[in-house]
Amino acid sequence: MITFANAKINIGLQVLDRRPDGYHNLETVFYPVKLFDILEIVPSSSLKLEVSGIGIPNNDEDNLCIRAYRALAVDFDLEPVCIYLHKQIPIGAGLGGGSADAAFLIKLLSRYFRLNLSIEQMESYASALGADCSFFIRNKPVFATGIGDVFTEISIDLSAYKLVLVKPPIHVSTGEAYGSVRSSRESKNLRERITLPVEQWKEHLFNDFETGIFHRYPEIRGIKSMLYERGAIYAAMSGSGSTVYGLFREELDLKELKAWCEVYWMDGGERRSS
Repeated sequence: MITFANAKINIGLQVLDRRPDGYHNLETVFYPVKLFDILEIVPSSSLKLEVSGIGIPNNDEDNLCIRAYRALAVDFDLEPVCIYLHKQIPIGAGLGGGSADAAFLIKLLSRYFRLNLSIEQMESYASALGADCSFFIRNKPVFATGIGDVFTEISIDLSAYKLVLVKPPIHVSTGEAYGSVRSSRESKNLRERITLPVEQWKEHLFNDFETGIFHRYPEIRGIKSMLYERGAIYAAMSGSGSTVYGLFREELDLKELKAWCEVYWMDGGERRSS
């Protein structure tokens, strides 16, 4: 049984303050995009994870897919399976690939073993694995608050635009990103500003991680600048980086970026080869 786990981007990201538990309150919009990892499960004599495509650092017990299986196995008598993961979503990229894999595996296991889990049950299992993991259960645009785990559905449709994801050969860890961000309770009214026309987002939407990450990695700042120079309506770093995305009226070659970055175009919501 096979499923396709898609990535997400952040549209705007405001880090509000540090919580007593060490996490940060934030506000952002999660938007699903059609760049996919491929997951398959087949019967096996023991639980295994086999990974192809992009290499990942933790393909053992710490992998979110293994943890997702074991979380369900606590409550259900699951037979062992082999999980095949073909990794296409870049890691350390701010695209939520690992969280997506875990969430989509939970949905796949529910179908495979006929567990008939409700949306709420699957969200509960997913939320225990990571703050943004449960987003991928419903997989619809949301306004996210808390630590990125409290969701309110929001009406946003970017299918009329050409969306490009540009991933430089730079890995930004979440800890590194938070180490250089300045928290601020001063509201930028993201919930209101996201309703503005996309043509106005450039002046009104911000990712608070960009200042610190751009200072440490000026190459990432350069990608955003280049996208605007080439005519992007809006461009921003996704999450804690390092991917930068841009919205365009028309698809461009971007050969300058292809020379050293991974470049992914989505046309009308569908991925296209570059």
